[in-house]
Amino acid sequence: MSITQDIKATLQSGKVKILKEQIAQALSEGITAEEIMNDGLLAGMSIVGEKFKNGEAFIPEVLIAARCMNAGMEQLKPELMKSGVKTIGKVVIGTVKGDLHDIGKNLVRMMMEGKGLKVVDLGVDVPASAFVEAAKEHGAKVIACSALLTTTMGEMKTVVDAVKASDLNGKVKIMVGGAPITESFAQSIGADCYTPDATAAAAAALAFCAA
Repeated sequence: MSITQDIKATLQSGKVKILKEQIAQALSEGITAEEIMNDGLLAGMSIVGEKFKNGEAFIPEVLIAARCMNAGMEQLKPELMKSGVKTIGKVVIGTVKGDLHDIGKNLVRMMMEGKGLKVVDLGVDVPASAFVEAAKEHGAKVIACSALLTTTMGEMKTVVDAVKASDLNGKVKIMVGGAPITESFAQSIGADCYTPDATAAAAAALAFCAA
């Protein structure tokens, strides 16, 4: 088994210390940071995402694998910067104003990072203006809004309206998700995309950024 295959397997088991040793070994063997990222880290995270989607893995396992991937990406960052590897695209994510729930949002962020996207996480209780400002500042192609409460769902429309009223109109895709959100609600507020889970959200964001 090649060292990148080992990295892929270690990431799935969430063993950070072993993963770091394997990455160091791969780099010393002359394997590029890009190969390690694509064939090891992202490939491993993709399998975890697929298992989660199929009900074969659960949130704790995804979080452990994502933590492992983040550690690996930190280790590779200096090499990736040297070789000039560009991120596929940028996403601004946050839980809308009035809502303090972040587990689902954090999971989506990790899955998006697992697709090679750069994610700017604004945290919770984020006002519409902050989504707009962050998207402008970072040149994001996607704004992803999360809400867990029926009482805060309406705030998503405020975000959509704020984007449409700004010079980002037509340049940024707005994704919405969270327990009470539905496809019909997303359409009714003028959002570009609704996804039912973190795996689907990451795939949709990747498609928007790659377009």
